[in-house]
Amino acid sequence: MIVSEVFKGKTYAVLGLARSGLATVATLVASGARVVAWDSREEARGQVEGKAELGDPMEIDLSGFDGIVVSPGVPLNRHPIAMRAKIAGVPVIGDIELFALARPTLPPHKVVGITGTNGKSTTTALIHHIIEQAGYPTVMGGNIGLPILSQPPLEPNLHGVGIYVLELSSYQIDLTHSLDCDVAVLLNITPDHLDRYDGFEGYVASKMRLFAMQSFEHVAVASVDDPLIARLFDPSDDEFPIGAGSRTRVASVDFAEHYQHLWPALQGPHNAQNAMVADAVAMELGIHWDQRQSALASYASLPHRMQAVGTRNGVLYVNDSKATNAASTAPALAAWPAKDGKPRIHWILGGVAKSDNLDECVPHFANVAHAYTIGEAGHMFADLLRPAMAVDDSEMLSAAVRRAARIAQPGDVVLLSPACASFDQFRDFEARGDAFAAAVAALE
Repeated sequence: MIVSEVFKGKTYAVLGLARSGLATVATLVASGARVVAWDSREEARGQVEGKAELGDPMEIDLSGFDGIVVSPGVPLNRHPIAMRAKIAGVPVIGDIELFALARPTLPPHKVVGITGTNGKSTTTALIHHIIEQAGYPTVMGGNIGLPILSQPPLEPNLHGVGIYVLELSSYQIDLTHSLDCDVAVLLNITPDHLDRYDGFEGYVASKMRLFAMQSFEHVAVASVDDPLIARLFDPSDDEFPIGAGSRTRVASVDFAEHYQHLWPALQGPHNAQNAMVADAVAMELGIHWDQRQSALASYASLPHRMQAVGTRNGVLYVNDSKATNAASTAPALAAWPAKDGKPRIHWILGGVAKSDNLDECVPHFANVAHAYTIGEAGHMFADLLRPAMAVDDSEMLSAAVRRAARIAQPGDVVLLSPACASFDQFRDFEARGDAFAAAVAALE
């Protein structure tokens, strides 16, 4: 756990007591701060009772508070806490900002921050893996599901200083004002979370704030496979400020063609982008070429992200439940092109749609032998796909797996890549992926 004297004697409200909220309370209390915590769930409040005061920041007097620490899930564009805090003159921040404030009191270290619409978790884990394999002290945290405040502070070793690797969502960046990353990364930007922003421009502006916070001596790494990012990071473009004095613009085409076959867990064009960015970051950190290539070859994919969960009768089953929009599903469809003119993918998709189209996936429809739609968006997507491919409107995930298993031939791939959120039938994308793996395990 990270503890810092910078919080001693200060007063914070903490709104939201899931993983990051509980870690925030623990850090602040251990650092000598006064903490008033709240969650609408009684069970969550019980976890901090006796450690922090209980009080709803929507009701208590906020005068004298040094900050209101909110969960990234709190929609600041709609939640009344934003206006209440503004009236009281109290900043609304997140746990990443607390980490940034604590940095001057930590042992010497570096921070790598990764953002983008898709591929953040894989790239974060991959960068962490490369650094770890090179022998540096390192931890990862943030949006990847590991609260950074609950991680141990890093001490330098014979290889060098510790390196914190942070996956950062736009929500977390919104709640951060002083995170100066030694290396900041932007993978891609496609429309997402638009209910939280003033259109797509507002979403882009949120992502770009990560780079505005950088000092001149630091480095910005951008994947220029994305034309929008290529423009934003062009030295002649000044639409959004970039603090870093060094801009590393990287493209995956040549990189993938020559090396990707050496990395078993990093197949498909999206993983070429992830690997190319991770390699560029590691190079900026001073990690040698042979160490980087060895780590890329030994990397094992994260759960629910192009994860092979089994083979049955010569058919590969792949869990890509983390693909919650069409842009993140498209690379998965591209990863298994038709072989000898025969499409190989049996695509399971559906859930809570973020769009009424699958435009980003259209270029890869020729790779799909059969689609199986599920959930709330199932009927809509079944009608959309029928002119292009065979479709089974399966409704339930378990039924889709069974039907795909009956139809698929040896050499085919049954791919769960839903292009939708999971909340109609599952708690989250992890639960959906686990259900897919269980359905595969239950096949005879």
